[in-house]
Amino acid sequence: MAGKDVKLLGAWPSPFVIRARIALNIKSVDYEFIQEKPGAKSELLLKSNPVHKKIPVLIHGDRPICESLIIVHYIDEVWSHGPSILPSDPYDRAIAPFWAAYIDEKWFPSMKAILTADADGKKAEIAQMEEGMAVLEDAFTKISKGKAFFGGDPIGFLDIAFGCFLAWLRVIEKTNGVKPLDESKTPALFKWSERFCSDASVKGIIPETEKLAEFAKNLFKPK
Repeated sequence: MAGKDVKLLGAWPSPFVIRARIALNIKSVDYEFIQEKPGAKSELLLKSNPVHKKIPVLIHGDRPICESLIIVHYIDEVWSHGPSILPSDPYDRAIAPFWAAYIDEKWFPSMKAILTADADGKKAEIAQMEEGMAVLEDAFTKISKGKAFFGGDPIGFLDIAFGCFLAWLRVIEKTNGVKPLDESKTPALFKWSERFCSDASVKGIIPETEKLAEFAKNLFKPK
């Protein structure tokens, strides 16, 4: 499919943009990746997402679609060829957004806070993030039903929702000396993360740890 009708406004470090990029790869959709400059908002972004004024924005033809998980859902519905991203079973299809909301609303804030908190604050945030990892370990065991991914054998909606943060977890490990994905504490997620990052639809999209760590250092440095 020609990429002229499909554009993605984003930035390479953003885990939310990574979600859309993986979904487009799964569906083999050609697209133009238009990167926003850090700290700036282009005229196209403001026009395409006047409410929240943030990335990612998928532009299909002349129609913008905002919010990362909505974009993933849209991609799955519009490009029905290729592997399905959302589960076909009605119950599994209902459960996937529930856990995606848990990741974004409960787990992600503690992960992000580790990067900005002082020494005392980091301890509490790390403990909260690790508690969330234990919850997700249990969820993966139940949802995957012994298969390779949350979505079964191919990468699915929940894999994308959580997997987009793996590079940032590596940055936390490098800069804080903790292992968010510990083979002894979260063995199922540890193995899942290796499979996820090795998948063809993911390779080349997950940022390199050193590059992302340097970006984070500049992004979160005291002003």
